[in-house]
Amino acid sequence: MSYGIFAAFWAVSILFVITPGVDWAYAISAGMRGRVVVPAVAGLLIGHLLATLVVAAGVGALVAGHPLTLTALTVVGAGYLLWVGIGMLRHPAVPSAAEIAESGSWARWTVKGVCVSGLNPKVFLLFLALLPQFTDRSASWSVPLQIVALGLVHIVSCGVVYLLVGFGAGAVLQTRPRAALLVSRLSGAAMIVIATLLFAEQLMR
Repeated sequence: MSYGIFAAFWAVSILFVITPGVDWAYAISAGMRGRVVVPAVAGLLIGHLLATLVVAAGVGALVAGHPLTLTALTVVGAGYLLWVGIGMLRHPAVPSAAEIAESGSWARWTVKGVCVSGLNPKVFLLFLALLPQFTDRSASWSVPLQIVALGLVHIVSCGVVYLLVGFGAGAVLQTRPRAALLVSRLSGAAMIVIATLLFAEQLMR
């Protein structure tokens, strides 16, 4: 694969990465808790990696070809996002010394991050629509290998941006409890809105 293809893919991919969404909301929530930004972002990246591997294995196209399977995936993902969003509204992150010291286990934040991104049907559909468009069947690399390589480019971009978002939120909001409360509630509301739109999209089909 040429550097031009990687550059073209990155230019498109980074637009999606810098657009605030569910992943941003989760990274911000982790940032306000203090020491869990790295495991939270690691979980998000693992979710993206799993989506990449699914598409590379051809399972993505198989699932996309079966509407009921895709509908079930969307409903499960939307349900999880709704649950997380409601939890953030009911228990918004307002950093205090005690909360930062007891921010929860790294494993829990990692697993939750995997679920947030891995169960987000928009991530799966994005990869399904985006990655194959930048592959070349005549290239020396196989198409699955090309998809994995492009997926890793996207994941690196996600890692850099999400870490900046998480640590930035921590630096700015940990000393501003009112702003942290507002941002936490907005993040939870964003997840609920996205989940509601996903449910509505399925009902309108």
